[in-house]
Amino acid sequence: MNVLLQNIGVLRDLLDLSLVAVIITSLSRLLKEGMALRILATLCVLLAGHLLARLLSLQAVRLLIDTFLASSVLVLAVIFQTDIRRAFAALTRTRAEKDVEMSDVIDELVFAVAGLAQKRIGALIVIERGIPVDNYLAVGTDIDAKVTSELISSIFLPYSPIHDGAVIIQRGKLTKAGCFLPLTQNLEVSKSLGTRHRAAIGLAELVDAVVIVVSEETGAISVVVGGKKTDVLEPPALGKMLRRLIEPRWLK
Repeated sequence: MNVLLQNIGVLRDLLDLSLVAVIITSLSRLLKEGMALRILATLCVLLAGHLLARLLSLQAVRLLIDTFLASSVLVLAVIFQTDIRRAFAALTRTRAEKDVEMSDVIDELVFAVAGLAQKRIGALIVIERGIPVDNYLAVGTDIDAKVTSELISSIFLPYSPIHDGAVIIQRGKLTKAGCFLPLTQNLEVSKSLGTRHRAAIGLAELVDAVVIVVSEETGAISVVVGGKKTDVLEPPALGKMLRRLIEPRWLK
């Protein structure tokens, strides 16, 4: 019986050493051939081999596999360093582009609103955030253009055929104009407010959009969010408020 157990132990040691040789040879071939993608599959095989070696008490194989697994993160980082650099560069570039785009759009909005308020030209501007506003719009003209103060100002000029409706800004672009919004049904809203303000409050009660209103009668600027109206006295305050309300959502 002792002889049999010794023979089994010898065979197990031989199997252990043979598997170690096979693993080293296979991994060397993969690295030499530059088959980086197959290394990912190999790591899965190593995990399975670790469990099997543990079950069969193959100590040398287990030690070798544990060593490879412990250093796998570093190995993958070296192999895919070019792809990792590209991914980080693309992420940084995209985020920077969004940041610049957001800042430019807000600057154009503030400039346009300030000009309209000074001339007492009524305006209604909707800035979409997390919840789409399309289902709550009526009529409207598709535009799909870059947001500029000149374009916004020209849309709300009294002789423009779409000056009575709202301008919609989605994903940093002016997508629609001349849109009619749902009027608020809240009885607590002051009856002194005009149609533009009631439309702004009505939409803001349904979605999380930011709505800018310029009063045709007084030239006063208001921002409506969540059904609540906030009067803004100066354009710089409007810019500061828009950056606070829009920037966190814009970059998602």
